[in-house]
Amino acid sequence: MRRLASVLLLGVALGLVSASPVLAQQARARHTASPVPAAARQLVLVVTPTWDTTSGTMRTYARSSAHAPWRRVGPSVPVVVGASGLAWADSLGADGDPHKREGDGRSPAGVFPLDSAFGFAPASAMTQLRLPYVPLLAGTECVDDTSSVHYNTVVDRDRVPKVDWTSSEHMRRIAQYQVGVMVGYNTKPIQPRRGSCIFLHIWNGPGSSTAGCTAFPRADVEALLTWLDPKQEPVLVQLPAVEYSRLKKSWALP
Repeated sequence: MRRLASVLLLGVALGLVSASPVLAQQARARHTASPVPAAARQLVLVVTPTWDTTSGTMRTYARSSAHAPWRRVGPSVPVVVGASGLAWADSLGADGDPHKREGDGRSPAGVFPLDSAFGFAPASAMTQLRLPYVPLLAGTECVDDTSSVHYNTVVDRDRVPKVDWTSSEHMRRIAQYQVGVMVGYNTKPIQPRRGSCIFLHIWNGPGSSTAGCTAFPRADVEALLTWLDPKQEPVLVQLPAVEYSRLKKSWALP
C-alpha cells in the first residue's frame, strides 16, 4: 500500500518459509513478541477456524495507549477470505505452516497497516472518510505480474512511462471493489512472488471466497471506512484460531 507509481499507489507483502526446523523454531520464538505497533490505536481482528477455512469473523477494537487494554467497538462481522484459506506473511510461523505466495489463493496472516481507501465514487463524494482515498478510474490497475517493476502496486495505466506487465486486476471492472481498504502487505520492500493486491472489500455473499483478500457485506465495509482514522495507526491482525490462541497473550490481543 505504499509504493507510488505515477498517480497512484499501493503494494502488498509476504514471507518465505524457514529453511530448516531450527530456523523455523527461531522464527516462531522471535515472533511471539508482539508485531502490533505500539502506536496502533485501532485494531481490525479477523479470525478463521483453521488455516484452510474460507470464512471467519471480524471484530474491531480501540485503545487509548500502547499499554491500555483493547476495547470492543461495533458488532461481529462475518467475512470470507482466500479460496485456500490463510497463510503466514514474511518469516512468521513454523516449518509446515502455509506461507503466502503469488497465486496461492490464500489471504495473508499476520499484522498489516490499513492506511488508504479506494472506490468507484469520486473523491468529492467521499469527504466523510479520514483515510486517504483513491478513486478508481478506467485505467486503474493493480499489477500482479511478478516480473514487473510495478508488481503489487496500484497504478494508472495511462500515466506510467512503460507498461511492462501482462497480468493485472482492472479494478474499475470488479464490482466488489466499489469500496474498499488497501492492506499494507508485501510493501517494505515489495518482494516478487510473495503475493499482491490484498484488500478489504465487498463480498459476493457468505458462501463466496476471494483470491487472497478479505471480504464482507458492503454496509460493514462502509462502516469500517468511516471508522478508520490514520491518526490512530489502524492495523489488521488476521489469524487462524489456533494461532490466535497461541499468540493472544504475547501479542496483547483482545
